[in-house]
Order: sequence, then structure tokens, then C-alpha cells
Amino acid sequence: MPTLPSESHQHRQMAESFGADPERYDRARPRYPDAMVEAIVAASPGPDVLDVGCGTGIAARQFQAAGCRVLGVDVDARMAEFARRTGVEVEVSAFEAWDPAGRTFDAVVAGQTWHWVDPVAGAAKAASVLRPGGRLALFWNAFQPPAELAVAFAEIYRQVLPDSLSARWMASRSNGYSSLHAKATAGIREAGGFGEAEHWRFAWERPYTRDEWLDQMLTSGEASQFPAAKLAEVAEGIGAAIDAVGGSVTVNYTAEVLTAARDS
Repeated sequence: MPTLPSESHQHRQMAESFGADPERYDRARPRYPDAMVEAIVAASPGPDVLDVGCGTGIAARQFQAAGCRVLGVDVDARMAEFARRTGVEVEVSAFEAWDPAGRTFDAVVAGQTWHWVDPVAGAAKAASVLRPGGRLALFWNAFQPPAELAVAFAEIYRQVLPDSLSARWMASRSNGYSSLHAKATAGIREAGGFGEAEHWRFAWERPYTRDEWLDQMLTSGEASQFPAAKLAEVAEGIGAAIDAVGGSVTVNYTAEVLTAARDS
């Protein structure tokens, strides 16, 4: 994943671009490992979960399958409507401005979305709606393509979109999440009301066909900002690189979890 801009929660145009094609987003975006969901549920005092930035309901449905009652909050009405069609209750609002109407929860979770939330105001809002001992769990799927393809992908971005976040990320071979975790941790500490934050990791992998990889590539926030011709050129190059190694790729993921318990 590309390292996001500084203060990414202020980049509302990119944050609100995902709802342009919710069907593709839901189809192509990776899920989260069951072990991660189970660990969060086990560490929470009860089954009531608030999913911040729930999008199309990918994580929400996984928590529902684990026996939780889930309420989603999302800023994008298009994403919320898709999630509702899959059986997730969703309210449309930016989390910082959302009105909980006196409701409280055993866990507040955010999958691949907390970088769009103000880190201090978001942590303070989470603390205000968590029951004593409730858990804040923020998670991202970090990945890098296999080394051979990472080099090929980096060269394609360097040639076509040299100033893009993706070009810098591919060239650095970083998973891009250390800065997100640092900002989120600082926000939790500044907001108060939580114990010490912990960092959990869950390794997993997923095979992709050429077309599946290109499908998910088009769901990134940055992709929506590229000129169509440039994006098509990148997709053509990346597709050819995958074809050159047999037409498929297995990607190693790590679900990176930042979590803290609400003070009792």
C-alpha cells in the first residue's frame, strides 16, 4: 500500500472516492484473517461492535460471522447503501461528528480506514462510546508483491507516474504502515482514556489471477486521482509483468493491528 499523505484525514476527496464503484471495492478488496477477528472478539468484553469507516461491510460481515452485533458508520452514502444490502446496519456520518445517541459498545474497530479519521478526535470519540474494558482495534492489511514483481511494478510506476505515492512505495519496499501506526498511537495517548496500545500481527496469504490483481489495484484511493490514460498504461504494464511470471501471483499479507483497552 502506498504511504498516504501527511494528515491524510484532511484529504476528503480521496477518502470519499471509494464509493464510485462499491461493487468492485467489495469484490476486490482483501478480507482479514479469521485469527485476527477472533483475537479482537476474545479481547473484548462483549459482542457489540462499532465499525468505523465500514465501507461496503467487509470487516463488519466477518465480525457478524464471529457472533457479534455490528453497527457501521461511514461518510459515504453509496458505500453505506451497499453494506446495508449485505445485512449490515450503517449510519452515514464522519466518525468525529457522529452522534451515538447514548449507545455504547464493547469494541470499536476500523479496517483500513483510521488514517481518514482525525487521530485525536477519533480516539476521544471511541473512548466516549466504549464500555469500561472495551477495545479499540485499528487494523490494516500490509503487503508487498513478491520481489521479482515488486521490481517490475516499481519500474512501471517510475516510468508512467513517477511522482505518485505508489511509485515511491514500490521503490522503497516499505509496507507503508509505520507512520500510520505512529500517528494513531500518538492520537490514542493524547486523547486519554486508554491503557497502553499494543501491536498485533497476523500473517496470511492470498493468490491472485492477473485480472484479480488489476481489479484490486483500481480500488485504491490514489488510483481514482490518476488520469485515465495513465492508469490504463500502468494496468497494461502490470498485467504484462504478471503474465510474464505465469499469469498469477501469491501475495503475502500481514494484518497489522493497533489496539488498546478502554480504562475501567
